[in-house]
Amino acid sequence: MQETHYISSEILDLATIKDIIENNKLLELSEEAHLNIKKSREYLFQKLKDNEKPIYGINTGFGSLCNVKISAENLSKLQENLVMSHACGTGELVPKPIIKLMLLLKIQSLSYGYSGVQIETVERLIDFYNHDVLPVIYSQGSLGASGDLAPLAHLSLPLLGKGEVYFEGERLSSEKVLKKFNWDTITLQAKEGLALLNGTQFMSAFGVYCLLKSYKLSYLADLIGSVSIDAFDCNMSPYNSLVHLVRPHRGQVKTAEQILEFLQDSELGLSEKKNVQDPYSFRCIPQVHGATKDTIHFVHKTFKTEINSVTDNPNIFVNEDIIISGGNFHGQPLALALDYLSIAMAELGNISERRTYQLVSGLRELPAFLVDNPGLNSGFMIPQYTAASIVSQNKQLATPASVDSIVSSNGQEDHVSMGANGATKCLRIIENVETILAIELMNASQALKFREPKKSSPFVESFLKPYRSVVSFIENDRVLSEDIHASIAFLQTLDVDREILFG
Repeated sequence: MQETHYISSEILDLATIKDIIENNKLLELSEEAHLNIKKSREYLFQKLKDNEKPIYGINTGFGSLCNVKISAENLSKLQENLVMSHACGTGELVPKPIIKLMLLLKIQSLSYGYSGVQIETVERLIDFYNHDVLPVIYSQGSLGASGDLAPLAHLSLPLLGKGEVYFEGERLSSEKVLKKFNWDTITLQAKEGLALLNGTQFMSAFGVYCLLKSYKLSYLADLIGSVSIDAFDCNMSPYNSLVHLVRPHRGQVKTAEQILEFLQDSELGLSEKKNVQDPYSFRCIPQVHGATKDTIHFVHKTFKTEINSVTDNPNIFVNEDIIISGGNFHGQPLALALDYLSIAMAELGNISERRTYQLVSGLRELPAFLVDNPGLNSGFMIPQYTAASIVSQNKQLATPASVDSIVSSNGQEDHVSMGANGATKCLRIIENVETILAIELMNASQALKFREPKKSSPFVESFLKPYRSVVSFIENDRVLSEDIHASIAFLQTLDVDREILFG
């Protein structure tokens, strides 16, 4: 029987989200959330009934049309038109795991009772989540400022029986899937379309997904870097805690500790070295990997605040008896954080490729390109090219999106965050880093075989044993793209304990 996660005002954090996803938990509104949503809706209904005063987005047009008053009989049509007209997404399709996160985060945000939506609307979104009915959403279209308008419009279309959804491995019309479940379409009431479309759930879902992958890749970068340290026969002294306690950046200290833990009792690590110093890509792993860890920690704090926030507009404050049109949909905090994360993760790939380069260079009694009979065999010459090309692409992708802004909506929306572009670029960088690390693992595993009969640590050897059953030692040239893809798949299947990830 599936477990249930109750949507409430309790803090939603990355560990909880990881638990919900991995255990395929169902969502359900808590009594508290039920009450908050209903109170807000009833308050708004009464406010409109008793008051003819224009309230932005509720009985007016949107954006630069904010001064156009809408008659009471057209309020529902206004909201439906909003959703349809804003569904202007284009580009690549958003991955399904991120769509599911968007649903979760939109439900969470609406549950606080500051949005004025119907309970039926939120419960239908929960139905979509629980039955894996995932709206088809495109990656381009959001400026990251009036909320993620275009992507969230596509998220909302199926409520109206419009647009497409993924269901049971197919891409179907939402109308067809609604009929399958005997679900009625939702008739949007005043404010609802705006509540659905205003919000940062596209950026936030990408950010959460990127953070989960970043934590794992940060751990794997330390582990694979440790394999390379032994493969390149490096000195262990740069990881001594004394070095790092006199410059005690949290990430740096933790990285050095982790390397010593991974390489504990390594025969290679304990052996006498001929080299006094090692290249920076090995010697400075704590400093570089550690800085990325600190960045991930900062970005985590930003997104933790965001996913536990109300980001639509206007906001309804029942207890204070006021409706305020503000700007919580503006994605600037996320845009800056995503750009920062992109730069930090790109650096993990940058230094990883440098270690790969050193390993194939024919240094320290390793054969050139890590293969016997170099010349007849090209060995690991070209995987380093591949890693270098990806690193170069990451440098281009890491150019900040948040420094840009384009005026929209006739000048009403005159500064935008471009956080959505930052989000999609960030994911691309992180996927690239996974490939770069997989290539380093291939090289380091191959290089370690040339160190035999000396062994690395028991931990590293236990890590490499299942890997070598997937990617075996290369004696003669073969199609290495297959080994690269197998290495990526191996890393993806590794499960890293939550305590290690978020500790």
